[in-house]
Amino acid sequence: MSLGILAALQVAKAQVISSKKWADLFSYNNVLAMKEDNGKIIAATESGIFYYTISTGEVTKLSKANGLHNVGITAFDYNPKTKTGLIGYENGSLDVITPDEIKYIVDIPIATGYNGSKKINHISITGDQAVISVGYGLSLFNLKKKEFGDSTFFMQAGVYQASNEAVIFGNKVYTVTNTGLKSHEMNTTFPVYTTWTTDVPGAFKHIDSEADIVFSNATNAFLFNNGTPTQLPTSFTNIQDIVMTPDNIIVTDNRIYTYGANGVSLNAISLGEDCNTALMAGGKVFGGTVFSGIKDEGNNTYKPSGPFYNYAYKINLYDNNRLLVSTGARTETFNYPAYNPRKPGFYYFNGTEWLYSSFFINNPRENINVLDAILNPLDNNEIFFTNYAMRDQGVYRMKYNATNKDFELVKYYNLGAQPYLRRATGLATDSQNNIFVSVSFDNDGNPAMGIYDKASDDFTLKKIVLSSTGVQKPILHESMLWVPLPRTNNFWVYDYKNATNLSDDSDYILGEPNGLPSSSAGAQAVAFDKSGDAWIGTDSGLRVMANAASEIKSSKPKMEAIVIEQNGIPEELFKDSNILQIEVDGGDYKWVSIDGGGVYYLSSDGQKTIKHFTKENSPLPTNSVTDIKVDKKTGKVYFATYNGIVTYQSDVSDVTSNFGDVMVYPNPVVYSNFKGKVTIKGLAEKTNIRIADAAGNVVHSAVARGGYYEWDLNNQKGVRVASGIYFVLMTNEDGSDKATAKIGVVN
Repeated sequence: MSLGILAALQVAKAQVISSKKWADLFSYNNVLAMKEDNGKIIAATESGIFYYTISTGEVTKLSKANGLHNVGITAFDYNPKTKTGLIGYENGSLDVITPDEIKYIVDIPIATGYNGSKKINHISITGDQAVISVGYGLSLFNLKKKEFGDSTFFMQAGVYQASNEAVIFGNKVYTVTNTGLKSHEMNTTFPVYTTWTTDVPGAFKHIDSEADIVFSNATNAFLFNNGTPTQLPTSFTNIQDIVMTPDNIIVTDNRIYTYGANGVSLNAISLGEDCNTALMAGGKVFGGTVFSGIKDEGNNTYKPSGPFYNYAYKINLYDNNRLLVSTGARTETFNYPAYNPRKPGFYYFNGTEWLYSSFFINNPRENINVLDAILNPLDNNEIFFTNYAMRDQGVYRMKYNATNKDFELVKYYNLGAQPYLRRATGLATDSQNNIFVSVSFDNDGNPAMGIYDKASDDFTLKKIVLSSTGVQKPILHESMLWVPLPRTNNFWVYDYKNATNLSDDSDYILGEPNGLPSSSAGAQAVAFDKSGDAWIGTDSGLRVMANAASEIKSSKPKMEAIVIEQNGIPEELFKDSNILQIEVDGGDYKWVSIDGGGVYYLSSDGQKTIKHFTKENSPLPTNSVTDIKVDKKTGKVYFATYNGIVTYQSDVSDVTSNFGDVMVYPNPVVYSNFKGKVTIKGLAEKTNIRIADAAGNVVHSAVARGGYYEWDLNNQKGVRVASGIYFVLMTNEDGSDKATAKIGVVN
């Protein structure tokens, strides 16, 4: 590559949407296409590119977190001679990868009146030209100029026809379609579909070329043989891919078949699982699998570490870098059982590797829709998960088997559910190791809370009388469960007092009279800050209940909107916005996810937007982030989406009244290399800052809140300071703790 891909990894830091603060936790299991270059295999997956060095076993990845511009890869090709790769995406965009840059191409030609999928079906590179197949025809792309040439829109009988795959062979383009193998010279009439020739009639799926052309339908493969198709001597079941090299033809079916370039059968092997593609390198077969990355003939697998699939809904964080990710389906603002046919279940990262239960691979149950999963506080080798489904709904308990690295079912808790009712949603635990589960659609249509009884090894249901079938994950605060209700304009607070005695419980139901937005159809998220304020997200805005644990017990609890000024005009923060999640970090700053609007990072009082991340300006794979979690020890922020998980290393870790490990970066600040602000992190909750030059003159002073501060290198008159060494003198709020730092400035 592999200089091309390797160099791209090195220049990726210059891309606008990514930085060293971002990383991905994508799945790289499903390999769609592969190319070999000088002992290295480049593999394309839905999430990104990775390459495997055969001699060393090294695996390196390239994704939206470190240079690519999108997710949802559907096509890929690479030219080892020019070290240039081309990636095609589901939405029709492209990334051109060269040793110098990664350039994003969004203006693929689209046929007039075409309203179908813009997905890139296939890419084939020959020299500096590529042919790109789409649902309405194909286009030529000049890799040197990074611009499109001629396009042909396959209009037949008033309907656009797809180019399934295409290659450049000699001075012609050959494409396989559902009506035949077609060709045309690359000349002035190339864009006119009626001038194309149908060389072989029929419905064909795959094509590749080297010294000859090889093409196939689902069950037969052919050498073109100068226009006289010669069938390869095998009947196939469902051909997934054909690859032609100077020496071999490789056909991927339920087995991987190899032939000489003349079509003579050489070998057939099985890798024990489904493959999308295959190639030969060093005389050995490597398969691009659906579930295991790259796999060789010895059943060894090679891929970046990651979860089994990309679907992610909720994340639960534990110490020692452990993660539990649930994958449940969510439609609009409600937890409808919009089932994923793959039944992905949950993923567990034990701090070292990702684990996935075979229970979800070969599952006899009708529906699996896991909305939450937690470690059993009494035994961290066990996991409780909720199955929000119309059948097989309830809570499941699984135990880890270290021998085979698998989770095995211990018990299924039906909760006394009839079909369609009592759907388990979210789980919570308290300091007494009690386990709670929120339940939607109780048998009488109301929400309920299940409380785990260790003695009977079962759940007891606490019911409330409230016409609200939906319920979200409960959040524990001050020994009470705070439960958003997404299908009615209400919010439920359950003071269970003693979990073993339901007779002393208290319920508090909030509604529009308490301040919920009148336009809201339900609450969806809640988080608590350091002051004990509840930040409640609804499908129609944000509300804050100050000192919530006390306020909820008052005669009429109140919550308020946050009002900010926009151009001097008061305006409600996130008015009418559909809020999916809220999280508070160690500095009391707020992360807020807006459905379709990305993620906002707010000051502790919500008055200032510090950052706004979207899929357009960051590695977020989508603008609908279903969960946010912050590791307050490290400041790392996890974003869960249905297109995968990404992390962001923030500058705020767990902040106290005293200083932590004070760091300044970048340092020194060389203007030619960096033109942004200098960050000082590890500060106290409230820090008084004075910055002085070498002569002792104070050039800048400020009060920082929340554990970090950014200095724009300007003095108190707003002018950039001169080159030199500057001393940062800091004290906490009451002067009981001090810290110092030095900053070198080179203009």
